[in-house]
Amino acid sequence: MSELTVILQRMDQGDPQAADELLPLVYEELRKLAAAKMARESPGQTLQPTALVHEAWLRLGGDDQPNWQNRAHFFAAAAEAMRRILIDNARRKNYQRHGGGAERVNLDGLDLAAAMTDEQILGLNEALEQLAQHDAQKAELVKLRFFTGLTNEQVAQVFGISEPTVKRHWAYARAWLFRKMEAD
Repeated sequence: MSELTVILQRMDQGDPQAADELLPLVYEELRKLAAAKMARESPGQTLQPTALVHEAWLRLGGDDQPNWQNRAHFFAAAAEAMRRILIDNARRKNYQRHGGGAERVNLDGLDLAAAMTDEQILGLNEALEQLAQHDAQKAELVKLRFFTGLTNEQVAQVFGISEPTVKRHWAYARAWLFRKMEAD
């Protein structure tokens, strides 16, 4: 059992010191994930990794953390928070610069190393919301892989499934998103 899981269990049991130990434990990991994601954003990005982590932490509850079930629950929530922050930022910039027009994304280029424009992120988000209605776990996997930059191995640990299963789900999700975005 990881140290994070132990702290989350202590929080669930009402230990007031556990909440104070959570942020220092996960901060560096979240910061590295955010830095990796931000490095792949298009040039001119004004949002910094530290700001992304801090905003995600606040959206997760700040010092008043909810009861996290386990490591997977926490990182899924962190991935969702980071995704929403990036989407909100892209929407704000898109409306300011381009009058709200959206652009299609060719998912052949959907790679963690690929920079995406704000319009592409918005298109991906719309397709991802539809995937979540079709298959919630695969949508969560995409959020963890794409928006937080977790590796297949890390996603497998978060979900408690094998790495080959993660690879199959990732391939399926990419194909599904590609078809959906091409149809729109």
